[in-house]
Amino acid sequence: MNLNKIINTPRLTGLHLRVLGICFLLNMLDGMDVLVISFAAPFISDAWDVSPGALGIVFSAALVGMALGAVFVSPYSDKLGRKKIIVGSICTITAGMWLTALSGSVTELAFFRFVAGLGIGSMLASLTSMVSEYAPDKYRNQAILILHAGYPIGAIIAGFMAAHILPQWGWQPLFEVTALISLCALPLALFLLPESLDFLISRQPAKALEKVNRILLSLRHTVVSSLPRVEADATTSAGLPGLLTSNLRSATLLLWLAFMMAFASLYFLLSWVVKLAVDAGLPVEDAMLAGISLNLGAFFGSVLLGWLSSKMGLIRVISVFFILGAIASIVYGTVDMNVAGAMVAIFILMFFVQGGFTGLYAVAARLYPTSIRTTGVGWAIGAGRVGAVSGPALAGVLIGAGIPVGWMFIIFSIPLLVATATILKINHQPVKKD
Repeated sequence: MNLNKIINTPRLTGLHLRVLGICFLLNMLDGMDVLVISFAAPFISDAWDVSPGALGIVFSAALVGMALGAVFVSPYSDKLGRKKIIVGSICTITAGMWLTALSGSVTELAFFRFVAGLGIGSMLASLTSMVSEYAPDKYRNQAILILHAGYPIGAIIAGFMAAHILPQWGWQPLFEVTALISLCALPLALFLLPESLDFLISRQPAKALEKVNRILLSLRHTVVSSLPRVEADATTSAGLPGLLTSNLRSATLLLWLAFMMAFASLYFLLSWVVKLAVDAGLPVEDAMLAGISLNLGAFFGSVLLGWLSSKMGLIRVISVFFILGAIASIVYGTVDMNVAGAMVAIFILMFFVQGGFTGLYAVAARLYPTSIRTTGVGWAIGAGRVGAVSGPALAGVLIGAGIPVGWMFIIFSIPLLVATATILKINHQPVKKD
């Protein structure tokens, strides 16, 4: 069975589009569930008199959960299957969001945000692997980047929901609504999302032949009477050691550092832009628009990078985006602007920062073979979460210490330049394919 020939068919089928569409919607939920806290933060701060430092810990709690989910839970996707981890993650996210709405203290709020983050982190790597394994090679970069463009769309939806719900009903109902939306996504994953064809062939779980033939029919290929013999490395190379073999070690460590630096800048922006806008005297409605503008830039940047990468090369385009993002961050922090100018500047800033960051997922998915793909993506995300956790927390400490807002954007442009230097060092060579 030539799996590459089957998947790399030049025609797109309904199954290709269904997998991408469902995973896109699930990643939208991730964006909604992660970023809803940034919209609710001013209201939580006013209601409970929360200090910037404590608020930074609440921001970071979900990110810690996402890191642990990506590193310790998502690798089970390489053993149990992408679909099982995705379904379990949705259940965890739903519970965490609902319990967040019931929080009665900052400690409870941080803990339940951690629970939601655990589910989000464990699902994200599996979604990336699923889309990568179903996308024909010709469209793989674009498919992965479209998947991750769902994240800012979810954040935009959260922004519109927040603008409607928060002024009238407060922050708790906002989390209740997001929990219900997450729950409604469960049937999509249970009944409409197939298991990864790569996983079924390489691991051959129970009823693998039946499931493979059902997928082959959906891909307009003939069925098979038996599956190929499982290769030894399909069962022995999974896990962290597989990422640190001699041919992958250097690229893996560089990828981790690039994720870490990009995450630090990205989550500073995602977590603090709305709160800083309110503190600067912007009406809450305009501050919400700032968050929406930020995520619109993220969406269009991610989609355009996918198209440009097919023309100019993935790593080259990511590097250009990061450099332009650093410049945009410095300009935004040092130039006085009216509200309209600030919205445009935020759009441009996030266009380059999120666009370049999203490209790192495509690098990770292409770097690793099926047997360790989700493990590789998960550990890259987990390593990156060190930056995601430290970025908002450090910003909270610096703001509390009286560092001017403008300087914050200059400080957080530096990790983007480090990420640029790091990603250029990755010798992105194809590894053994399944």
